[in-house]
Amino acid sequence: MRSLIAPVGERKTAPVLTGTSWGFSAQIGTLLELYKFPQEVMVFVPWQVNHLFCNGMQFNQGAFFFWLMSYNYQNVLAFIFAIEEINRNPHLLPNISLGYDYHNLLYSYWKLLESVLMLYTGQKETPNYSCGRETKSIALLTRSPWVISSQIGSLLELYKFPQLTFGTFDPEFSENGQFPSLHQMAPKDAFLALGMVSLMLHFTWTWVRLIITESQNGFWFLSDVRGEMDRNGVCVPFVKMIANAFVSYLSVTMLQDFLTREMPPVNVVIIYYDTDSLNHINYQIGVHLVTWRVWGVTNQWHADMAGRNFVLDSFHGTLILSHLHDEISGFNKFIQIATPFKYPEDTFLTLYWFQNFHCSFSDSDCSLKDCTPNASLAWLSVNHFDTAMSEGSYNTYNAVYSVAHAHQKMLAQQSQALLMGNGGTMVFSPWQLHSFLKNLWLKNSTGELGNLDTKNKTDEKYDVLNLWNFPEGLRLRMKVGGFSPHAPLGQQLSVSEEMIERAAGITETPRSVCSESCSPGFRKSPQEGKPTCCFDCTPCPENEIANETDMEQCVMCPDHQYASIQRNHCLKKSMTFLDYADPLGKTLGGSTLSFTIIAALVLSLFVKHQDTAIVKVNNRTLSYILLISLTFYFLCFFLFIGHPNTATCILQQTAFGVVFTVAVSIVLAKKC
Repeated sequence: MRSLIAPVGERKTAPVLTGTSWGFSAQIGTLLELYKFPQEVMVFVPWQVNHLFCNGMQFNQGAFFFWLMSYNYQNVLAFIFAIEEINRNPHLLPNISLGYDYHNLLYSYWKLLESVLMLYTGQKETPNYSCGRETKSIALLTRSPWVISSQIGSLLELYKFPQLTFGTFDPEFSENGQFPSLHQMAPKDAFLALGMVSLMLHFTWTWVRLIITESQNGFWFLSDVRGEMDRNGVCVPFVKMIANAFVSYLSVTMLQDFLTREMPPVNVVIIYYDTDSLNHINYQIGVHLVTWRVWGVTNQWHADMAGRNFVLDSFHGTLILSHLHDEISGFNKFIQIATPFKYPEDTFLTLYWFQNFHCSFSDSDCSLKDCTPNASLAWLSVNHFDTAMSEGSYNTYNAVYSVAHAHQKMLAQQSQALLMGNGGTMVFSPWQLHSFLKNLWLKNSTGELGNLDTKNKTDEKYDVLNLWNFPEGLRLRMKVGGFSPHAPLGQQLSVSEEMIERAAGITETPRSVCSESCSPGFRKSPQEGKPTCCFDCTPCPENEIANETDMEQCVMCPDHQYASIQRNHCLKKSMTFLDYADPLGKTLGGSTLSFTIIAALVLSLFVKHQDTAIVKVNNRTLSYILLISLTFYFLCFFLFIGHPNTATCILQQTAFGVVFTVAVSIVLAKKC
């Protein structure tokens, strides 16, 4: 986008910058920011024209600068392409010529009001009077709901004028019910934050900065992404909220907080915005060649919008999370044949042709002449004009089809009512489209289904794109993966890392962590006063282990195991026992068995001769108890021989102690 010198006063023979329209029986209007004037933008690169004449007037006398917003013009082309495609379709709005009327969006209340009234009433004069052309716009297409609704939304709601937006989905407008006449084409972004955090976790980035526009969507995204990051252990050391009005005056000094290196290094920055307000920041990043960072951005992001060329590009290797959409057949061919000679009323296209294809203006009628032969927008480099259909253009295309299908259904219903009634004429007002728009299941030329009702909107899948811009000017967005929020856990994100191009000088995926991971054998110890991602690694205590990376607590080894020297796993304790196969085991086993048999025989002998005098003299009862205790005493030795188990380990000392105590007590009792 370069500035162009244009006359201050409007001339009837020159193209008018406010709007463009064509003849039709029904029309759709749109407001798009195709020009920016000095009071709206501070930083620009002037493009001087020293000898430009039109109808004898020299343009550089009393002239001013303005920007041509080429990246927004693709939305206009998608708008025109959809309408021309519908007019060629015999099954959609037959016998009706659908036209269009688009105006440049100026951030001035009165200019905006004038444009909307012109679109609604079909004239510049007083509203509610039809003294101009008969055809009025049946719907209004805009990029962002805040642009129109925040300023004149009450007026549009007064007339219930259908408004369709093709910019980022804004949940605020779908929940408060303040603007029921507004329909959003973009899919929901409910899982955008989850997709971003999934990318961070995939590359183990836990120390990430956020740069977000200070808008309603920005606050929604910040809330969602902070929640997901907290749940997944990702820390945010820096959040920069950028106010839209402030961006144009943002000085280089104020940008140093994220243009310079810091410790610990934050090598990953997530940029979110749903407007063009961060273009100046993009420019500053490019000028300062911030090539040591990885940039993660949303689908609304544009790299260098002014077409400036750098030998190295700071945004080479940027990862982009973009909604998945089908390609529109024939759109690229349409761009190739779109010229100011085919659309002479298109002021933007005329000025853009003059800017890029070495044209001059005719003195007689200000028409272009001496242009590069057979020139086409497809000839321009991507940083001047990107022919790949953007998500905004795709939503614009669907918005036109939505209005056309709703209009056809409404006309069919009215025709049926007239046939069943007593005749008459069909009377149409734009507000009658709302019920049809809300209940419409759109099927565009690609066969893709969509619905404008917020409750029925589905959460879309995302493409993971990688910006390839080396050598500078390539500007290729290559798909390297995808994110499906409804896939099974662990399979939602897929990334082909071998396809990812990284910034110059970086050969492997950069790390972005506050503290390096704690190896097995160490546990994390939080650093006082710092986020949870900042920690020290402390060795595990004795007989405790940490067998995984970044463990919060060490684990005690079981009783039959002990910790290794590295404290990363438990080792089984070696078991030594007396086996029956050993000589000592055989000897003790045999001796124990012999003594047990002897004690049992003596006991049986005492029982057999219990009524004899010798047994009675030896205190028969105590003798029985002593012999039984000796029998069990000898049997206890079998608990100490053979492979130990839980039962033998418990009984070894308990049984031996009890039996031994009883035997000794009986011996002492017999002596008394």
